[in-house]
Amino acid sequence: MVVKDAFAKDYPNVKATWDKEGDKYEASFKMNENTMSVLYNEKGLAEETEMDIKAEMLPTTVKTYIANNFKSEKIKEAAKITKADGTVIFEAEINGKDHLFTPEGKFIKSVEE
Repeated sequence: MVVKDAFAKDYPNVKATWDKEGDKYEASFKMNENTMSVLYNEKGLAEETEMDIKAEMLPTTVKTYIANNFKSEKIKEAAKITKADGTVIFEAEINGKDHLFTPEGKFIKSVEE
């Protein structure tokens, strides 16, 4: 399979768990103590890489936005997403929704889990 071959080339000797997300393929794995995932299209091109991070590792600007707009809510999970073009997005899961932010703390959108 093209996608698994691409993953093996990008991450030699790393074992992954695979899921299908629509027409994309997601490889979830651990690397250097980090929980990660990579989303590939059907041609085997990596579209984004996601690394789980601790909520306190979110940029201060993102934490400030969350504190002001989700006053009594807690961040369940956080992640740093790097798109294929190098664009970075931060994700904070609150109440079953993923809230996406630019590194500068600008809110992008909320996505249902």
